Amino acid sequence: MDDWLDLTALLLILAGAILCLTAAIGVLRFRDVATRLHAATKPQVLGLILICLAVALSLRSWPVVAFLVPIVLMQLATAPLSAHMVGRQAYRNGTIDEAGLLVDELADSHRTPPAAGG
Repeated sequence: MDDWLDLTALLLILAGAILCLTAAIGVLRFRDVATRLHAATKPQVLGLILICLAVALSLRSWPVVAFLVPIVLMQLATAPLSAHMVGRQAYRNGTIDEAGLLVDELADSHRTPPAAGG
């Protein structure tokens, strides 16, 4: 049974490392902000979750699981929030490709400055 758990942990670490590597390559290779944010958040978070799961399976200890759960929860909470803030700032700066947007929910706020009150 221990050999199967170790093999599963090895495969999970490999899959997580590949996802983190593809996220890093995507951040370097993609051109616009939206695709870079997608590459920086989704595969990277899933890769970290897979690696944390592999560490928990490999060490088979409840204190390790108790240490890894807050790490995963913090990553799940902060990655989408930071991507949202960077994407919104890119939209306000005009560095996002507005022609590529299917729905522009911020079009009204783009015309009125945020501090104008209207």
